[in-house]
Amino acid sequence: MNRRPPEPEAKYAAPPLPTAHWALFLDIDGTLLTHAETPDAVYVDDALRALLERLYAQRDGALALVSGRSIDDVDALFEPLVLPVAGQHGVEWRDAAGGLHHLPFPEDHLRQVAQRFAAFKARHPGIVFEDKGHNLALHYRLAPHLEREVRTLVEHAVADLGADFELQAGKLVYELKPGGHDKGTAIASFMSVAPFAGRTPVFIGDDLTDEYGFATVQRLGGHAVKVGEGESAADWRLPDVEAVRAWLASAVK
Repeated sequence: MNRRPPEPEAKYAAPPLPTAHWALFLDIDGTLLTHAETPDAVYVDDALRALLERLYAQRDGALALVSGRSIDDVDALFEPLVLPVAGQHGVEWRDAAGGLHHLPFPEDHLRQVAQRFAAFKARHPGIVFEDKGHNLALHYRLAPHLEREVRTLVEHAVADLGADFELQAGKLVYELKPGGHDKGTAIASFMSVAPFAGRTPVFIGDDLTDEYGFATVQRLGGHAVKVGEGESAADWRLPDVEAVRAWLASAVK
């Protein structure tokens, strides 16, 4: 992935007010929701659902959630609200018309790796194993001393599975995911069809995985918004989840 280097003068610059012509792409954890100790410990409040619904209507549907979570997980969090969404870092997505798309993958081999990861989690209670279907994630937020062991385990799995899969690092998590697909490829797919096509893409995210999306929206003439601290190629920055929500709310006042 080619990323342009961070620009010091824009490192902490807040984005301008959102416009109705922007196609909005929103990460979930760390962007719309504060990170929790485990993935299932987060909570979506009614105010956030209402805000997203208003933004979606304002843009005639040009708003999508772009997450490492599975689509089923995202839908369970936000129900009854149903939005366009890319899940598992672009391996699956639901378009604006409601059509579901899934990339093929070698399921039998991945199931064998899932058993290994589950056994590792059983030996280390502080580890959280998340089986998303196409992606397998090991969270070490509750056991940071196991970071090296977790990374080594996932690296060995990548070596066993070959070029079809790759390691993805995130905030206190290592993930095994299909290679060649990421949040950037998901955003590019959305931008090729209505109601996203022809709009200015803007992606908001907080993690390493979101840098792929940042690069894509910038390549397409759009803008990237980084949430929190850390090096990033983003154009603008917001300090935290509360600031993200306030900024989004300013578009529908």
